[in-house]
Amino acid sequence: MKKREKISEAVIRRLPRYYHCLKELEKDGITRVSSTVISGMLNITASQVRQDFSNFGEFGQQGYGYDVDFLKTKISSLLGLDSAYNVIVVGGGNIGRALANYRGFLNEGFNVLAVFDNRQFDLELRDGIPLLSMEKLKKFIRENNVDICFIATNAESAKEVAALVIKSGIKAVWNFAPVDLYLGENVAVENINMSESLFMLSYKLKNLTPQD
Repeated sequence: MKKREKISEAVIRRLPRYYHCLKELEKDGITRVSSTVISGMLNITASQVRQDFSNFGEFGQQGYGYDVDFLKTKISSLLGLDSAYNVIVVGGGNIGRALANYRGFLNEGFNVLAVFDNRQFDLELRDGIPLLSMEKLKKFIRENNVDICFIATNAESAKEVAALVIKSGIKAVWNFAPVDLYLGENVAVENINMSESLFMLSYKLKNLTPQD
């Protein structure tokens, strides 16, 4: 396998799409697939699919295609999905609660342990997930080996929350606050800007090809 730093960000960001595509194929009982089929499902070229996979080794054979289960397992490993992660959510509003209540995370190995919020005190969400006050945050992180923090606060609180959880030992942040966070090379961050995604949708809508 090539060194990770030589692989472009664009290729890395396509890996989850490949993973979900292969899960759908597996669900449909398909055991072998070509780059052409994958490209059609993801609206990219077959040559792009083959080029992307070549960054990580030889996953298929010409004229034979890809073994769906083998390829899904390899991509799952590349994405770190062969490990389980303990997660907390900071922000007990609509977004935070929706994240905590989404059962699909647990199916992929992301176990939401608790939600924290300044405005709430000890309550319980669906599936027994506790909603706790921020005063308990640092102790909870220390005692539960938390790997990832989902931040679902307002922009003003996000940086303070990020600094607090990093100081407490967390090394990965999934940020839903309406502000980008840059937390240094030793912390993994994904900034989710829902407005940007919505603006892209409005652009695509405006530029749809008119139908006769």
